[in-house]
Amino acid sequence: MAKHTTKKSQHELEGKETVEFFQDLDREALQTEKFLEKYAKPVGGIFALLVAGVLGYFAYQQYIVQPKNDEAIKGFMMAQKQLSEGKEDEALGGKSKAKPGFIGTYDAYSDTTVGKLSAYNAGLIEFKKGNFQKAYDLLDKFSSDNKTFEALKYGAMADCQSGLNKNTEALSLLDKAIGTSNDPYTSYFFTKKAGILALGMNKKAEAKKYFSTIDEKFKDQDNGMSDAYIEMVKYF
Repeated sequence: MAKHTTKKSQHELEGKETVEFFQDLDREALQTEKFLEKYAKPVGGIFALLVAGVLGYFAYQQYIVQPKNDEAIKGFMMAQKQLSEGKEDEALGGKSKAKPGFIGTYDAYSDTTVGKLSAYNAGLIEFKKGNFQKAYDLLDKFSSDNKTFEALKYGAMADCQSGLNKNTEALSLLDKAIGTSNDPYTSYFFTKKAGILALGMNKKAEAKKYFSTIDEKFKDQDNGMSDAYIEMVKYF
């Protein structure tokens, strides 16, 4: 009998909980309905703006960004082909819309990834020609989310500054290259380059700092050469 009473009480409790649950749902539904009645226009407006924003973004990507990227790629590949054939002046370009070269491709599509890469390549060509300031200015236009590419840019800009006898600025740019790269070999390469430059500037303390960093962090890449440089700092 006790068991029957207990079971009956349990069913009554469950029934009560179920009723309360649906009552809560009714209250929530009523509150939601009132909210929507009150804010129908603002909510609808915000939703419409969100939808319009998303559609606008995809339309921009499809009809503006993508065609520009395609055109930039055409100019870049043509310039790259000319460069591989040893036609550096034509690869550099900037004088003809039919054959834009790297400079023309950057000028027309500077807001695309390929356009920015065109500026980087143009900078390297100008550097090879000994036009260090032009090279520096072009390299400075390049930017990338890829940290290694960014480090290579700073390293190339440092070479330009060295070519202009601005070694202090060059050393600062090498520090940027070291700090930007997340690739061990690239970091090692620019740390070593900074050490050699500091040594040439007779900045012994800074040179030792760079070579000591190599000794601590990049022994696998260095094969013990940093030890010789550290010794050189003592007698240079």
